Amino acid sequence: MNDFSELIRTVLIYALPVIFAITLHEAAHGFAAKYFGDTTAFSQGRVSLNPLVHIDPFGTIIIPAVLYVATGGAFLFGYAKPVPINFSRLKNPKRDMAWVALAGPGANFVMAFFWLLFGVVLQAANIEEIFFIKMANAGVLTNLVMLAFNLFPIPPLDGGRILVSLLPNKLAYKFAQIEPYGFFIVMGLVMIHWLQFWLLPVMMLSNFILKLLITPFALLLGIPV
Repeated sequence: MNDFSELIRTVLIYALPVIFAITLHEAAHGFAAKYFGDTTAFSQGRVSLNPLVHIDPFGTIIIPAVLYVATGGAFLFGYAKPVPINFSRLKNPKRDMAWVALAGPGANFVMAFFWLLFGVVLQAANIEEIFFIKMANAGVLTNLVMLAFNLFPIPPLDGGRILVSLLPNKLAYKFAQIEPYGFFIVMGLVMIHWLQFWLLPVMMLSNFILKLLITPFALLLGIPV
């Protein structure tokens, strides 16, 4: 019974951060694509802040639930329904692909900053409700994980698309050919615990930058940093 109560508490703490992280990440791709000339996602109603639009029943609900139960919470993975983007409709497809891809992780970085700011405000207001403190921490962690994971340089992840955009045309074409196998490559790296050698440094660097950005706000509120 205690284990079940702890599970429910954890789900409630992470629910809002995860919903925001997934929804705004995907919506950011759609907004960026529209800005650079592709209205595919916009015309299909996918440029939306409604989380139901972005939830994939299998990837967002079933896979994480099964993995949580099967591994006792030691390993989790999930994904949202990708926003449809027709890169050929962008004003400058090869260049703009990088900006569209970067928009998702960029949204996660901004959200991580606001969750961190939320934690600072709680501290400044002497609010010691552990639920909200844990939610603020969960918001930062969730978005840093999403940012780092999606920046891994293998297509179809955002980092892979950014790399394709930056490589010379001939190399970019060859590298893009691995996209159908990208998901399996990443899952293999996750299972053998090699992906952490990418995730941890990127998360640490992102967290360092966040701390630098939050310092003026913390000092203004009288919170030591």
